[in-house]
Order: sequence, then structure tokens, then C-alpha cells
Amino acid sequence: MRSLYLRIWLTVLAALALFALASGWLFQRHVEAERERFQAERERMAAVAQSRAEAWAELLQRSLPPADAPPAEQADVLRDWSARLRLPLALDDAAGRRIGASESYLRREEEGGPALRRATAVTLDDGRRLWIARPSLLRRPPPGDPAPGAARPSPNRPWPGGPLLPGLPDGAGIVLLVALLFLAVGAGAYPVVRRLTRRLEALKLGVEAFGAGALNHRVGAEGRDEVAAVAASFNQAAARIEALVRSNQSLLANASHELRSPLARLKMAVSMLDDAAPAQAMRLREEIHTNIAELDALVEEVLLSSRLDATHDGIVREPVELLALAAEEGARVQAQVEGLPLTVTGDERLLRRALRNLLENARRYGGPQVELHLVRQGGHAELRVCDRGPGVPAAYRDRVFEAFFRLPGHAEREGGVGLGLSLVRQIAQRHDGTARCEERPGGGSCFVLSLPLRTA
Repeated sequence: MRSLYLRIWLTVLAALALFALASGWLFQRHVEAERERFQAERERMAAVAQSRAEAWAELLQRSLPPADAPPAEQADVLRDWSARLRLPLALDDAAGRRIGASESYLRREEEGGPALRRATAVTLDDGRRLWIARPSLLRRPPPGDPAPGAARPSPNRPWPGGPLLPGLPDGAGIVLLVALLFLAVGAGAYPVVRRLTRRLEALKLGVEAFGAGALNHRVGAEGRDEVAAVAASFNQAAARIEALVRSNQSLLANASHELRSPLARLKMAVSMLDDAAPAQAMRLREEIHTNIAELDALVEEVLLSSRLDATHDGIVREPVELLALAAEEGARVQAQVEGLPLTVTGDERLLRRALRNLLENARRYGGPQVELHLVRQGGHAELRVCDRGPGVPAAYRDRVFEAFFRLPGHAEREGGVGLGLSLVRQIAQRHDGTARCEERPGGGSCFVLSLPLRTA
């Protein structure tokens, strides 16, 4: 069976059927036990009532006139004792003819039903039969000797209230109730299970569409249950994968374009090297070394950019003292360094690379006057690399951090591969920081790397 909703639904039905069968079996056992207990209690109460009735009959027999006395006299004595003892009494002769009865007993005969079934018959020594009716003496008529006109209770009745369902035997009523419960739960569970598995099927189709190449495909994440959480996780993963693939595609396309220029220059220099004069051959070798260094830098920055795109939480987290780092890197380009000793948490190797890229970018495009200031702004440390170059127009201050973007007029003659500032922003984002470009008062630009300070 391949449909998940059918398997879940049938599992629910099977569990329900097992529960219903076990409950029915236990209920039937309980009914039988109650029936036996009730029968035993009824027999015990009947025996108690019979013994009490015989005791009353023995007392009355000594006071009643003999059997050959006039019926009216016997009836008067019977009514007198009924009033004194507050017992409904009746007396029949040996042939079963009624001699007399108290008013309370006559009312019971008129009421009939349970009131009359509580009467107990005791045969006197002379053959007369005395009827005694009192609720405390007898709860049920004795077996085999019911009161006149009384109906014998059904032996299949499990409790005094009657069968489980009127008009049906107890066993059939139990089966019918279990069947109705089974049908109700089965009918109610089917739409719930089907709705759940329909969402799982939609998630399955979405994963298949994404795997087939539709990187922009997303699935519905409505609801607040586990299926919605899985769908939301899939959408997040799909968005990251799509962004990574698009980024790598763009990165590879731009990198392949950037590789053509140094490769073309290398090819030309190598082809001219054999026929060149010694002085020209020296210049060609220098050109070859320059192009190889440019290719090496391009490959290194492409690899680092791809690695930062692929790993989001894999950087080292350790204390980094920024003032010492700024002093070391500033000395490489003769930059003026000043600031406060501030500590952040991150990867020292990546932070060093970001600062080096900013300093080299300032030296390359901003002239020899490069300044590095380390200041504190709230809960962040700011590394401000400032120069006195031509500056960056306001329209390009955010675009300069895009991969392989160069300002108009800054092509390959200044060197660089167009990935330095892009790596700075990537490194800043991996450290929960930012990178931005600002205008410097008096001319030039300031590139700001902002990082959260280390907490104790």
C-alpha cells in the first residue's frame, strides 16, 4: 500500500477495532459479574425476607381465629393486626379464596407492579396462606413463589434499570454501540488524516520540483504543526541553495571573464619572449610574473568567496584584539594607525584579510595618505580606513561591495580583481557586522568595518 493517508487511516481503524473488541469483552465480563452478584443478592434478600415473614406469620398465627371461624371475624382480626404492626396483610383459605385483607394491602393490589411484587406468602399450619407486604422485608419475590399477579423478572437483565438499549438484548445492544462508535471515529478520522497527508504530498511534489531544477519553487507553509515546520525549513534551505547557486554562477561567470585578460597578456608575453632582445625579454618576464600573481590572487579570492558562501557557521570564534591587528596590517602599507584597544569575537585570519583588503584598496585608489582609526560606537568596534583619493560617488557607495564591480575609469590599470571589497562585506556579515563606504570631509573616502564587541 503506497498511500500514506490510507495506511494512517487503516492503522487508526485497526487500533479502534482492537480497543472496541477489548472494551466489549471487558464490558461483557463486567455485565456477567454484575448479573451473578445481583442474582446472589436477590436470593439472599429473598431468603432474609422469607425468614422474617415466617417470624411474623408465627406471631400472627397465635392471634388469628381458627380456620373454621367466620371469615368476617378472621378479617377483622387481620385488619386489627395490620394496623398495630403497620404491615400490609392479606389472608387466603386453604383453597386459595381471599378471606380478608387490610386497606394498605388492597391499595397495593390496586397499584400492582413492584408494590405488589414485594408481598411474601407464608403457609400456616392449618393450610391458610398469609400474605405480608413490606419493602424492608423483601426486595424481590422469592424464586418459584411469586406474589399473585406478579411478573417474574427477566433472568437476562444485567441490572434493575433494564437492557442497554430498549427493545434489544444486552449483547446486541453492546455490539450495536461498538459498531456505531467504530463508524463515527472512522468517518471523523478520515478527513483529518487525508488533509495531513495531502500536505505531505504537496511537500513531496515541491521537493521533486526543486530537485528537477526549479530553484525558485517553494511549498505552502500554512499551519503551526510539524508539517508546516518542515515546509518552512524546506523553504529556508531552498532559498539558501538558490542564493548560493546564483551567486556561484555569477561568480564563475565574472571570474572566467576576469581570467581572460591576464591569460591573454601571458600568452602574448610568452610568444614574444623567444625573439625579444635582452632588455625587452626582462620586461616580458616581469609582465609574466605580474600576470601570474594576478591570476593567483584572483583564484585565491574566488576560492575564499565561494568558501564564505558555502559555510555560514563554520568560522572560528575566538577573542581578537583589533588594535594589535590594525598596527600589524597598517605597517605593511605605511598607514597611520590610532585608536583604542578593543576586542571582538571572530576568526582572526578572516578579520586580518578584510582589514588588509581595505588598506590595499585605499593605497591603490586613494594615494599614499592612508589613515586607520579604531573607534567605539555603542556596542560595536569600527575600523575606519580613510584616504585622500578621488572618493566614491554616492550612487556607487553600495555597489563597490559587489563582486567584480569597478568604478568607471578604474579598470585593470590599477590592478586588483574586483573581489576585495566583496570579501570585506562577506567577512563582516559572517561576524554579524557591516561594511560601508562614507564620504570623508575634505575629500576622499572612508571604508568602515563595524563589528560587535566581545561580551564578558
